[in-house]
Formats: sequence, C-alpha cells, structure tokens
Amino acid sequence: MLLALYDGAPIASVDAVCRDFFSHLSPVKFLAKVDHWEISIPVVRIEASQKSAKGVHISDLAAWIDERRAVAVRECKALTGSGARAHLTT
Repeated sequence: MLLALYDGAPIASVDAVCRDFFSHLSPVKFLAKVDHWEISIPVVRIEASQKSAKGVHISDLAAWIDERRAVAVRECKALTGSGARAHLTT
C-alpha cells in the first residue's frame, strides 16, 4: 500500500512522510525527533552531501507502522483483558 501511496518509489521524501503520517510536525521538527531517538525510523540521505535530500525507505516506514500497531494492540489488551481481540475483529 505504501508503494502505491508513493507512486512506486522505494524512498519517500521527509516532506511527504510528514504530510502523510506526522502532520503535527514540520519536516525540521520530525528530523530533530529522529536525531534525538524520539521517533525511531531511519532517514536516508540520497547523497553523501549534508545538503542532499532526505527520505524514508518504504520498508522502514512499514516496519515503524507495524511496530506502532503492535504497541497499540498490547495497550488495548492490557486495558481490556484477553477479550480485546474479539472487540477488534467485530
């Protein structure tokens, strides 16, 4: 689904990732949170230059989304007990 969202590109620009998943953050604030390990997602530099474009590989973004979902499922189960699965699927 992410490949379709980003027109088949393997790397999405930081601007696009912020727009689609971190709308509460500017790209500068997003990168600051990544640098301080507040958001654990790798950022790729397209070239070795400090001024080069930065992006997020689709596989890393998918893994981050899956991890956030896993955390949410664990929290839901902790709050509602083992019957949470039945509520999530109905």
